[in-house]
Amino acid sequence: MTPALNKALPEIEAQATGGVKFTGHAFLGQTVVLYFYPKDNTPGCTTEAMQFRDQHKDFVKAGAVVFGVSRDNMASHEKFKQTLELPFELIADTEEKLCHMFGVVKNKIMYGKKVKGIERSTFLIDAQGVLRAEWRGIKVAGHVDEVLKAVKELKKAA
Repeated sequence: MTPALNKALPEIEAQATGGVKFTGHAFLGQTVVLYFYPKDNTPGCTTEAMQFRDQHKDFVKAGAVVFGVSRDNMASHEKFKQTLELPFELIADTEEKLCHMFGVVKNKIMYGKKVKGIERSTFLIDAQGVLRAEWRGIKVAGHVDEVLKAVKELKKAA
């Protein structure tokens, strides 16, 4: 079942770095930012992760917890997290369950070949587990600022 705006998330469960188990119920009471990215250690994904890292304190202050999601395995995520000193956890969606649930798996053309890849997307889930905003097919520049602004607006409305 695909999450729909202004509806509660379907039950989800995934493993994240740091031994964290991500479920819809585990973070009730907190705003959750789930950002999907194509691959660890690639230029755009590194830039995006560093922007979330650099503004992490502001997300925490606004009552949000941030998770990055990609199809990379836990070992890759742990290394990526350590290298960039990321203060948030990364979800290893190796079986693409979350990617398919959120509809971020897309056919792309890379170097003239059709490949299945992750469309850079971010989802904002409120403290009651309801999907409040989504950004799909985003460009990295300015995106994290936009998400932080939405988190702050959600906090104000609460």
